Amino acid sequence: MDNRAPWIITLVLMTTVCSTHALGDTSFKVIASFSVIKDLVKRVAGDSIGVTTIVPTGEDVHRWELQPPNALAVEEADIVFYNGYGLEPWIRHIEAMADDSLTLTALAESADYAPLTILVGQYQDNPDPHMWMDPKGAAAYVDVIEKTLIERYPEQAEAFTTRAAETREALALLDHQLRERLEGIPQTNRMLTTSEASMAYFARAYGFDYAAIWGIGSETIGSAQAMEAMSMLLSQQRPPALFYESTSPYIHMDAHARATELSLAGPLYTDTLSDTDGPAYNYPAMLRHNAELLHEYLGGARAEKQP
Repeated sequence: MDNRAPWIITLVLMTTVCSTHALGDTSFKVIASFSVIKDLVKRVAGDSIGVTTIVPTGEDVHRWELQPPNALAVEEADIVFYNGYGLEPWIRHIEAMADDSLTLTALAESADYAPLTILVGQYQDNPDPHMWMDPKGAAAYVDVIEKTLIERYPEQAEAFTTRAAETREALALLDHQLRERLEGIPQTNRMLTTSEASMAYFARAYGFDYAAIWGIGSETIGSAQAMEAMSMLLSQQRPPALFYESTSPYIHMDAHARATELSLAGPLYTDTLSDTDGPAYNYPAMLRHNAELLHEYLGGARAEKQP
């Protein structure tokens, strides 16, 4: 017997018992695995198609465990957009529940964008899933989103194409603005050091050397071996500051900061947006917030707040 069957049966039964109210709500048709993908999908889908997420904003996409409402949402959805390349270990349960009427689209795996490999840790040399951290990678996601939406909702093809083109233009402008903001950081300071290796695409795009304690959040984080490797690196190189992410415990990088007497800065946003009143309320705001932190702690003052 398939060992996934008890899990699926339990989840569906829990959904039936616990989500009676939600059964009447069919407003959403498209699901995004987490908030960053939702933001990109909404830019192409527009307001005529409801988009919801499986992983709530602020939660760790790697370590999420599916809840009964997730199962109900999948049952009623037309499309599930997820990242792929192992970012969402729980996606196998969605695949097990899916029937032929559900379109499952792995954006990173389908995108015309060459992947980097994970730098360190258990999954070293596997494809790095964090392609959206480069606006060019996000634009490649938009291409896949546009194609998938058109195939599923052909009557709205013209609107999808228009919004996708506008989104690609906005991403190109964002890329230019980030490059301008970061180019003044001195070359001697251009070392980016984070907890999880989620910023490699960003580092490549904007000319930073890059290091991280662990490779991806679904592995054992902050192991003694990983901490020792980072200690050895920091004994040879001293960046102006170390950074932690919003979904990673800051204690690991804080230990290195105290041991080396380096500044600790954060949070960087990578695997989730912030709440709507936070600094990373959408995709462009997320990358701008990250760029401002790097600019402030690696070689410049924070930009004046725009009115």
